[in-house]
Amino acid sequence: MKSIYSIFLVTGVFSLLYSFSNLNAFCGFYVAKADAKLFNKASKVVLVRNGNRTVIGMMNDYQGELKNFAVVIPVPTVLKKKQIHIGEGKVFEHLDAYTAPRLVEYFDPDPCQPPFEEEKSVMYDMSPANGSSGSSRKKDSLGVKVEASYTVGEYDIQILSAKYSSGLEVWLKENGYKIPQGASKALKPYIKQNMKFFVAKVNLSEQKATGLNYLRPLQFAFESEKFMLPIRLGMINANGPQELIVYVLTKEGRVEASNYRTIQIPSNMEVPEYIQNEFGSFYTSLFTNQTQKEGMRVVFTEYFWNMGWCDPCAADPLTKDELKSLGVFWVNDNSNSGSPQVMVTRLHLMYKNSTFPEDLMFQETRDTQNFQGRYVIQHPWKGNPNQCSAAGSYFKELKQRQESRAQNVSRLTGWDINQIRGKMNLNSKENFQNPEEKSWWKKVWD
Repeated sequence: MKSIYSIFLVTGVFSLLYSFSNLNAFCGFYVAKADAKLFNKASKVVLVRNGNRTVIGMMNDYQGELKNFAVVIPVPTVLKKKQIHIGEGKVFEHLDAYTAPRLVEYFDPDPCQPPFEEEKSVMYDMSPANGSSGSSRKKDSLGVKVEASYTVGEYDIQILSAKYSSGLEVWLKENGYKIPQGASKALKPYIKQNMKFFVAKVNLSEQKATGLNYLRPLQFAFESEKFMLPIRLGMINANGPQELIVYVLTKEGRVEASNYRTIQIPSNMEVPEYIQNEFGSFYTSLFTNQTQKEGMRVVFTEYFWNMGWCDPCAADPLTKDELKSLGVFWVNDNSNSGSPQVMVTRLHLMYKNSTFPEDLMFQETRDTQNFQGRYVIQHPWKGNPNQCSAAGSYFKELKQRQESRAQNVSRLTGWDINQIRGKMNLNSKENFQNPEEKSWWKKVWD
């Protein structure tokens, strides 16, 4: 449960103060996904970028009294009212579902049936890869200036500039923001960069008029040469590590962090059948375990794809109207022939102040190789072991494959290997024994 301080820490992200190379390898039947709901403490940000134009959208999952909600975000310029927009939560959720790590299933072919010429076997890598201020102090003495004030949807928004971090901290406190200790120190680098501060609170009457019991996403558009997300403010009053999922929509290639190591989440591995009923706990354990192995110092790529299609699809591709609502401003570009190209990179990280001491800086690469966090259930063949000589070899190999799947899960998640084997019934001597050997006695007197 998130705390209910008066300043909402969108993510820890930048809010302040609290508050196979072969495409055939991807074919399969999608059966489960690991969406952001599994990580209920993770903040989610949609970042649209092309050239120096940027649109940022924040999915708010604030828990607490709405009168206590507020967010403070460093921005490079004073935003006009038309640069601020209220998004649709369903579109953000659709994007999350489309990019989520997924579980797919295959079925072992009949070993007695020769494969067709055009069929290709799929190989898997088994290595892990409010109130008044109550103060008579003049605002000018604090060095804080309210550059603009707007009401947009259910939010009252102010754009602030500040000369002194201590003055901004006092101003926020005097205007009803319960900010934690250390705010001044965290604000100072942004003031030195001459950045402005986007401050939003909930307008309770406007929120009531929406008829909704949740806050809709906030979006804002601006121009900046810097391709970045400020995350340091979110760690001021952090109770433990922060977690962030960033969905980056670009026009050309994959996006990665330029000031932190970016690696792919281990993917394309076979897992036991029982994982289908435990995929959520499997993936959360996988992500936590891999993060800890890397010392909480990396950014994981969970998905990269052209948004015009997917294989296998954890959700249908987003429509042109949905992309536009997210801020993909080039979808209406008349110079595009056919459908506009939109690439999506899903990045996921867990971090703390000592492991991510700088804000996230990004770069768009020339890499266009598709990637997805993908885990495979390969159902065994249920045929007659006496059908052909190849059936006997199949069942011997199956036992080895099952052990490899158990090892994969243990290596990925850190789970106890013996418990995994127990759930797979691998501890039973009879399990996966060649059925022909189980009925050996039938042939004694034949």
